[in-house]
Amino acid sequence: MGIMEVPLAAASAAVEGSGYGHHMWYGEGHGGFMGPFAMVVLLLVAVVVAVLLIRWLGATHPPAATGRQPLDILQERFARGEIDKEEYEERRRVLGG
Repeated sequence: MGIMEVPLAAASAAVEGSGYGHHMWYGEGHGGFMGPFAMVVLLLVAVVVAVLLIRWLGATHPPAATGRQPLDILQERFARGEIDKEEYEERRRVLGG
């Protein structure tokens, strides 16, 4: 028997004793069966935190105003003929203009 020829029983014993055998999927080894699931949960939590952080940062900058004031809208409606002069005057008084 040469150096490269290792008996099968000795090779399998070496693998089983190293912590990398079939038993690691059944809770006896490094991480056990729940290791992959814990990694998926951790990844999902990281994604949720990133999305919430991006949304929170985006909310701090409100969109620019259109520049149209209530009196401008009232004047446009009067100009288009949607309201008559009496209604225009009454609403302008209510708006304080």
